[in-house]
Amino acid sequence: MLDHDGDTHLYLQIAEILRNRVAELDSGQPVPSEAAIQQEFGVARTTARRAIHVLREEGLIYTVQGEGTFVGPDQAPRAPRKIPIYQQIAQDMVEAIKAGRYQPRRRIPGETALVQQYDVARETARRAVALLREEGWIYTVAQRGSYVTPKESWPGG
Repeated sequence: MLDHDGDTHLYLQIAEILRNRVAELDSGQPVPSEAAIQQEFGVARTTARRAIHVLREEGLIYTVQGEGTFVGPDQAPRAPRKIPIYQQIAQDMVEAIKAGRYQPRRRIPGETALVQQYDVARETARRAVALLREEGWIYTVAQRGSYVTPKESWPGG
């Protein structure tokens, strides 16, 4: 339970809670994302980020861009991912497009929705959307969003 009225900053309180949790995990196991911490504790993203930063500075956890944050010193062994998370998100989106959950010429979920759905950093969601665009599954209209490419223009079709 966070003490919002106490003399200790919220990020330090969260860091202490996370420190205790991390102590029970094996090296290489994933740590909750900033978004998950933000949601669990009802704090701003910067507060969650500062708490993670404290543990990273203490050498208890490390972050791999596009993959997440893990228990242990920098580059401790971790279970390898078959593919990077942004590629997995793009793959999931392609399957949803093919299955008709996202219709041609209709908007796909934005970065914020993907960040929440997959519990990833905004840059990871952005990379997934960029990959879909590069492959030709979606197109982007400035100031409007990204849309599913018409079926006759789908890759390999």
